[in-house]
Amino acid sequence: MGLDSQKTAGDAFSGHRPRPVRLWEAPELPVAYFSFVLHFVWEFIQVPTYARMAEMPHWEAIKLCMSATFGDVGSALTAFWAACLAARSRDWILRPTPFPVTTFVAVGIVLTVGFEYYYTRISLRWTYSDLMPLVPPLGTGLSPLLQWTVIPPLVIWLTRRHLLGAQAVHEADA
Repeated sequence: MGLDSQKTAGDAFSGHRPRPVRLWEAPELPVAYFSFVLHFVWEFIQVPTYARMAEMPHWEAIKLCMSATFGDVGSALTAFWAACLAARSRDWILRPTPFPVTTFVAVGIVLTVGFEYYYTRISLRWTYSDLMPLVPPLGTGLSPLLQWTVIPPLVIWLTRRHLLGAQAVHEADA
């Protein structure tokens, strides 16, 4: 069977060949990329709000912030997929409506509260400094909660712009 005979159901009716999927048009890639960049910067900005972070050797602090950033990216992708389930589409990010956006942010916040509780109360991987305001009832730090209130809308905005730009480039090339 040659490439010309491989058509999707929708293409069989239209008579067009299926469009190759381009990696940069998958929404998960820009969600992960923009999440990485924004969370990495945030992790360094909030260093003073964690005990002993400012006094750590430079490379150790970078490794810790990098590790936290990878966790943030995993949380962002999990939140994105939860929003996809809520919207019943991976393309919700092209036309964001309140329900998937709220799901995206809420899942990130719930994951943050859980991870912060685990790392500050159970594993004791890190502790807050006196500069970190705590939010009841679990005593989660304000900075990580703000992080997951501020960054997700920016990720949505940047991802949407990226994906719409990729579509425009593809249409111009067609």
